[in-house]
Amino acid sequence: MGMPLFRFLFRKMWNTRWLTLSTLAGLALAVAFATSIPMYADGALKRVVSESLKENSAGLPAGSLLMRYQAPPGAKTDIAAIQDVEKYVTEEIPNKIEFPYDNFVQSYSLRGANVKPEDPSKVDAGRNRQFSIASMTGMQDKVELVQGQWYSDQLASDGTVEAVLLEEALFRNDLHIGDVLIYPVQGMQNLKLRIKIVGAVEPLDENDPYWYQGLENLLSTLQISDQALTNGLLTEKKIPLHSAGWYYSFDLSSIQTSQLAPLSSTLDRIDIDLYQKLKDARIEISFADLLSDFKKQSIQLQTLLFTLAAPMIAMVFFFIAMNARQALDKQRSDIAVLRSRGARTSQIIMIYLTESVILGGAALIIGPMLGWFMAKSIGSANGFLSFVNRKSIPIGFSTEAIIAGGAAVLLAILATVIPAIIYARSSIVNYKQSLARADRKPVWQRWFFDIILLAVAGYGWYLFEERQMITFQTGMTTDQLNVQPFLFFVPALAIFAMGLFFLRIFPWLLKLFNWLGRKFLPVPLYLTLTQLSRSSRGYYSLMILLVLTLGLGVYNASAARTIELNSTERLLYKHGTDVVIQTVWEGTPEMPKPGEGGNSGGGQGGNNPGGNTGGPGGPGGPGGKPPQPPSKILYNEPPFEVFKAAEGVKAVSRVLKTKGNVIISGKSIGQGSILGIENDKFSQVAWFRPDLFPAHPYNYLNYLGYYYEHGALISSNVAEKYQLQLGDSISVGFADGMVEFGIVGILPYWPSQYPDEMPFVIANLDYIYDQLPIMPYEVWMKMEDGAKLAPVVEYLQENGIELASVTDVRSELLIQSKHPSRGGVFGILSLGFLVSVVITLAGYILYWFFNLSGRAVQFGVLRAMGLSRRQLTGMLLLEQLFTAGLAIGLGVLIGRVVSLLFLPFLQTTENVAETVPPFRVIFNSNDTNQLFIVVGVMMAIGALILFMHIRSLRVHQAVKMGEER
Repeated sequence: MGMPLFRFLFRKMWNTRWLTLSTLAGLALAVAFATSIPMYADGALKRVVSESLKENSAGLPAGSLLMRYQAPPGAKTDIAAIQDVEKYVTEEIPNKIEFPYDNFVQSYSLRGANVKPEDPSKVDAGRNRQFSIASMTGMQDKVELVQGQWYSDQLASDGTVEAVLLEEALFRNDLHIGDVLIYPVQGMQNLKLRIKIVGAVEPLDENDPYWYQGLENLLSTLQISDQALTNGLLTEKKIPLHSAGWYYSFDLSSIQTSQLAPLSSTLDRIDIDLYQKLKDARIEISFADLLSDFKKQSIQLQTLLFTLAAPMIAMVFFFIAMNARQALDKQRSDIAVLRSRGARTSQIIMIYLTESVILGGAALIIGPMLGWFMAKSIGSANGFLSFVNRKSIPIGFSTEAIIAGGAAVLLAILATVIPAIIYARSSIVNYKQSLARADRKPVWQRWFFDIILLAVAGYGWYLFEERQMITFQTGMTTDQLNVQPFLFFVPALAIFAMGLFFLRIFPWLLKLFNWLGRKFLPVPLYLTLTQLSRSSRGYYSLMILLVLTLGLGVYNASAARTIELNSTERLLYKHGTDVVIQTVWEGTPEMPKPGEGGNSGGGQGGNNPGGNTGGPGGPGGPGGKPPQPPSKILYNEPPFEVFKAAEGVKAVSRVLKTKGNVIISGKSIGQGSILGIENDKFSQVAWFRPDLFPAHPYNYLNYLGYYYEHGALISSNVAEKYQLQLGDSISVGFADGMVEFGIVGILPYWPSQYPDEMPFVIANLDYIYDQLPIMPYEVWMKMEDGAKLAPVVEYLQENGIELASVTDVRSELLIQSKHPSRGGVFGILSLGFLVSVVITLAGYILYWFFNLSGRAVQFGVLRAMGLSRRQLTGMLLLEQLFTAGLAIGLGVLIGRVVSLLFLPFLQTTENVAETVPPFRVIFNSNDTNQLFIVVGVMMAIGALILFMHIRSLRVHQAVKMGEER
């Protein structure tokens, strides 16, 4: 490609600089979006890793790698092979793993034996003492010498081996510094080792991974020098090695997604290498399972986020393609002229390909940097459009991110170059022919793509409906998010399909308006309708972009609000209040009263009036039968006033949660959940959602408190099943007796109660306690905004209240909000919403800029025919209203319809009873208002562009011979 073409290319890019910049911005946005997801997934993986590093089933760090050799019985030790493995483990493995390690321990041990004291006068020889001899590298750095001295690295001249013991082991075995033990070597009958205890040690940190074997095991181990064991016992004395262990704790906190698969392969290879070097040597504990978990989580998270982001990424590409098409349409005559003047098709394609590559290269530089900020934003998402300043996740550039960015650029280049190839093959004659056929229907209308897409979206909805009715395997739980990704993909398809279908009927609507009003419509309105009906195809790209962006914006906003609110409400409903405390209640058994002893059996005799004095059995019962255990426990109520005085507590209430046998008309209907409450205090602490109740919940509490002391509220499903009405009586059988209630309210739900699992009865706590002995209750607490629970717990403990359990709903909500997939979902939806807004604005302004610049001749003719500037402006404003205004209204409407159709499927959970309180689709007016503010600004900018364009229009310049440019 020669310099003249390069000059031509740069001149072309400069002349259409606004388009070039907008294309670059679109490309950078696409690359940013595509790279931000792998970056976030990588960072989220690191967060998951750091969590996993803290919790491990074996009590060891997650990066633990333990290799062990266990000698078969009677086998001789191959010292050379042991040393080969030792060299491999210490030198090669760290290089293979390529992660830093916090600990390395090499431990060798001889088979355990029953040791005897050399001098029975000093040490009790009657005790059984089982010890093994072992060495651990680096031990002196991990312990404190509390008695005696450290062992020698060499055997003494008489063969004595110096050893140290844990101080606890000295006490347990009744040993002292200086004691000498005789250790018989198994398999070598004539060999007995003389072991002298020279020191006692204590671990500096009992939880240090260095003690991977467990301190309990080390209590029966005589620790000697590593050199003494290897050189003296194994090499010189040829004592067989019983076992060898090599332990690393690697720090995996900086692991990246791209390292998971290679690291798994490395671990598999290490296992093979160990066995090849020394038979029976193998990896015993490794982080291979952890890596596969990380890999699985990373893939799941990336799949979820990419599926959520796919509609937004597609929208960005649509914006890029629309821009490219507008630019090419504007330059089509130039391309045709170049073709007619001898330029080869390949040269023209090369111009546009080079331009795309230059812009793509620039986007690959700018995009990942923007993507990094996006990934950070996703990581700090606490809810929809809510970004908090929390400790950010570690985000860096990964291989996957660069691949994703490159793929985005490649797609964008194709979107630009393919139309250029089609246009480059056209001559000036083809171009004029295509202008003459401008009113031809687009391909998607001719092939009914919109109808097909509608059918696909409808089938997707049907599949969701069927899945909801048959299984409950997708959806959202309170502790984490498990969103079905297709619940964002299929609705996006539905929005796009509905938008296309509307565009199919749009020209018919225009023709209908035109026909109805051709007699009385003012000139600007008539001209607008005529213009639109004749060239409606030219507005399709703008209208579908607006429908898609606004529809997706509304759907994403509603989905995020729905997920956020329902998961929060579900947790609040489950616990009923901010903090639930269960205290430890002390109880004393109630002994049988005098006179009841006959029923307890007279075998005890003497002290019981019901039985014979000392006889084999009293008349009250069979002889020798032991007394029955006490049937009741009398509880002592802990002081309740202390709770009210705690700092940060807004209100407290006693709540009795128990079960009882519900009896209606003398017949038992099975167990019910009984909730005893203090109505006035309960109203201050409980969480209510008013729309769950037929009347305001305070009305029911009033009935319980002020009017009917014996009143009870019961669940609607029981009332319907047994035809119960207000005023009817029901009884509840407790362990200590029966209580009768009168029904004063029938309602479907009550905080912390699940009527589908068990019918509930809500009654007055004091009334229950009047009828029965006191039973342990929970304390429900409403906290001040921002008040911490720790000081409250400390205060209660200082005042002698022992706590059995404490549940803080606020901390559970906080943990829930920090879950990587939850943050990812809200981050992507928030960014998607913001990107929708930006693209709507940019797409609209660019479209009108190109549209107006291409219609200069038309405006000039209209002005020359006598249309005033005001009329021309009015005509174009009406055109905006009929196209953009209609598309905006339609986008918002379609977004709402699709939300109502698809978002209920978020509630399909594994446990149907957990869908309490009932799921509801949320539309937040603030989100819609934000969209409308952007739309208002957009329309105002569009109107300003129109006004400036009309003002600058010169009739004598516009009406001229030549091309429309």
